[in-house]
Amino acid sequence: MRSDVTHFQCSIEDGIARLALDRPERKNPLTFDSYAELRDWFRDLHYADDVKAVVFLPNGGNFSSGGDVHEIIGPLTKMSMKEMLRFTRMTGDLVKAMVNCGKPVIAAVDGVCAGAGAIIAMASDMRIATPQAKTAFLFTRVGLAGCDMGACAILPRIIGQGRAAELLYTGRSMSAEEGQDWGFFSRLVDADALEPQAMEMARRIAAGPGFAHMMTKTMLAQEWAMSIEQAIEAEAQAQAICMQTEDFVRAYNAFVAKEKPVFEGD
Repeated sequence: MRSDVTHFQCSIEDGIARLALDRPERKNPLTFDSYAELRDWFRDLHYADDVKAVVFLPNGGNFSSGGDVHEIIGPLTKMSMKEMLRFTRMTGDLVKAMVNCGKPVIAAVDGVCAGAGAIIAMASDMRIATPQAKTAFLFTRVGLAGCDMGACAILPRIIGQGRAAELLYTGRSMSAEEGQDWGFFSRLVDADALEPQAMEMARRIAAGPGFAHMMTKTMLAQEWAMSIEQAIEAEAQAQAICMQTEDFVRAYNAFVAKEKPVFEGD
């Protein structure tokens, strides 16, 4: 998987990709270019065997302030409807690419996490944060609907319909404590422990059965639109496929030998 990106930070080591937006002096806003490059990177990730997990980190004490006011919102006010739709489809494609990348994504949130930044955290599989994290789906505050980049579909599934509705209608910040109480964040940690704990979580995942993790992520996404009967059948098929992997055999042999299994992802 390539790490030679231009519009965000990326490093890959021991099967873990570390990402961060790269404009800390502006609280890491997104631009047209960073949206597109992130979308393409996550699309390519689906086919990359060298990455087992992704950690999306803050930079300079902030996760992301969302779309750049001057470089995105300003130009959008002068675009045609067709150009605007091209842009909104592109931003939605980033979420689709994250959901369909086949690799678990951990968002480590500190400071400002707003707009599209909040969406990136939302689209991740797991989220941890510092007590200083402030998450805001602030689209209504710039005259737009709260239904941006899948927010009305995904956020209620994480924190519940009523809580999601409040955040999406008002655009107010969700405190870190609310985020933990509501299930948006799985834990809160001090700022100096945020990256180490996110990386430890990623290492634990990366050491697991990669193909099975891909199947878990796939089922988590696909079963949203399934009945219980359909979901049970889909999981039966998915598990039968996983039972054909070498990692399944390795786990059994390790259990018999009273050893810890070493998974290789095949």
